[in-house]
Amino acid sequence: MYDTTKVILDAYSRLLKRKPDIFRNNFRRGEVYNNGTKGLDCRKMPVITWEHGEKIIKYLRKTDITGLTGNITFDDFGYRRNFSIDVVEMTINNEMVKVAHWSDKSGLLMNPPKYRRVPQNTGFENKTYTVTSILEEPYLMQKRSENGDGNEEFEGYCKDLADLIAENMKINYTMRLVNDSKYGGQDPRSTAGWNGMVGELIREEVDMAIAPLTITSARERVIDFTKPFMSLGISIMIKKPMKKKPGVFSFMNPLSKEIWMCIIFAYVGVSVVLFLVSRFSPHELRYEDTYVGPTVINDFSLYNSLWFSLGAFMQQGCDVCPRSISGRIVGSVWWFFTLIIISSYTANLAAFLTVERMVTPINSADDLAKQTEVEYGTLVDSSTQEFFKKSKIAVYARMWEFMNSRKHVFVSSYEEGIKRVRESKGKYAFLIESTKNDYTNERQPCDTMKVGRNLDAKGYGVATPLGSTLRDQINLVVLLLKEKGDLARLENKWWYDRSECRNGDSKLTVIRTYKRTRKGTIWDESKMAESGGNKERKDGPKRYIRELWKYRESSQNELTLSNVAGCFYILIGGLILAMVVALIEFCYKSRSEASRSKMSLYDAMKSKVRVSITGGPNGDTGRVRAGSI
Repeated sequence: MYDTTKVILDAYSRLLKRKPDIFRNNFRRGEVYNNGTKGLDCRKMPVITWEHGEKIIKYLRKTDITGLTGNITFDDFGYRRNFSIDVVEMTINNEMVKVAHWSDKSGLLMNPPKYRRVPQNTGFENKTYTVTSILEEPYLMQKRSENGDGNEEFEGYCKDLADLIAENMKINYTMRLVNDSKYGGQDPRSTAGWNGMVGELIREEVDMAIAPLTITSARERVIDFTKPFMSLGISIMIKKPMKKKPGVFSFMNPLSKEIWMCIIFAYVGVSVVLFLVSRFSPHELRYEDTYVGPTVINDFSLYNSLWFSLGAFMQQGCDVCPRSISGRIVGSVWWFFTLIIISSYTANLAAFLTVERMVTPINSADDLAKQTEVEYGTLVDSSTQEFFKKSKIAVYARMWEFMNSRKHVFVSSYEEGIKRVRESKGKYAFLIESTKNDYTNERQPCDTMKVGRNLDAKGYGVATPLGSTLRDQINLVVLLLKEKGDLARLENKWWYDRSECRNGDSKLTVIRTYKRTRKGTIWDESKMAESGGNKERKDGPKRYIRELWKYRESSQNELTLSNVAGCFYILIGGLILAMVVALIEFCYKSRSEASRSKMSLYDAMKSKVRVSITGGPNGDTGRVRAGSI
């Protein structure tokens, strides 16, 4: 607009300089004349042009000046030429910056913008701000010592975070607890419509809130949040099931009961088939001279067939082998069958004997939704409850219907929900934020665990009143702390370094061990060498965690007596059975000898015992002469 006015003034100035009296006849006695006619009627059709219009346009086209927009010249058609325009961009938080250049010859050329934030930290330094928070482990806790005063009265993740923010912004702060011990929800009884820390920020009673305050759309409408300093999600907490102790016959677990029954039937069936084919095949018959004369003998009686099948199954062999083609076919397929079965059994035996399994009844949200035996609930009037209430996902909607129909599943505090999980004997699952879940699982009595993946994704942020100038500066500090690793260090400090369950052998514990290891170096190189897992410092985190996990499994899952007790029972039982059978045979043979020799059973047994001990009736080496029995 400035350049337009300047162009018009320049054109009239040149026109009046050359013809000073050009408008003398057009303005007389306060009236306007055109070609001798009084007045100009712009509404009359056709429009009558002004008599000096062509001259004025001619002088406008000859303009050659420099204005705010650069060189100002026009071509014969009245279009501006030989000029350029800078395209700039400006936002609330950034200074004006050039993003492109346009000219009538080259067109639009984009420039890489160099944004520069408007300095807003002026006046922040050396001021004392009020910070509100809420007591919740491990975010904020009161020190047990009585020496604490002011900010030193508290400790925890949020206290350390507040110290880091104040240090980077060069400000002072005073931390206090929220009056009603609530995070912040819509409350019709409150004048601001909100209670808790959110209500205090709306009423501008405090300058900021540093607490585990979830960023939600409803809260974002009434207060401002910074970038999240911690990411989390809804998770499932259940009571840790007891480890399943191996049974006496746990060595039979690699194969199911159905397979064992089929093996027994196969053993009997193969023995019977081998007995039948040996009876029909003449190749299994052999002639032997006895004291009664030549006799035809078939080695594969039913008793020997059972013994051959058992020896082949145990991979020990037997003193009799089939000689006929049909018998060898039966033996070959039986050997192949036993090879596969024994190999499969051996491959699975190690896992079933060395691993004590924890059978978890619930492994995901789908498992919860599909059953009604294990109840589940959330914290009342929390963001977790709102998530299930507004969810359009079928599984979560079904879970909300279940919880809403059983009001007793909701709890008023995290402590109540955790206590209920521990005392419900596995019949209650608590839907809790993952950070609180992880922290609780690391505390005594170490009887809770997290199952499944997180059901959603959200974050905790530092909250300020709506439109506060502190928000942008805190944003930069939070991003800086995240880039420097200070936030990860604080999480390890208050979650995992203070763990009371260090003897756990879960994979999550192994990952935390790696996080606590400086630059991923091996924490115990001698033990890793023993397990065949020597790694250099250059190895990546995934390889290290995998190797450490293998070491933990190999070093902590040694066999115990309970794993193989069944084998000893079978051995002892077999020895006792053999002795009983030998005693029965001894008594039967003694009775037969007494009947044949017409002596008492006692004398017959006595002579048998003497022969068994001395080796013969005359004390020789045990060779019995023919006809002596």
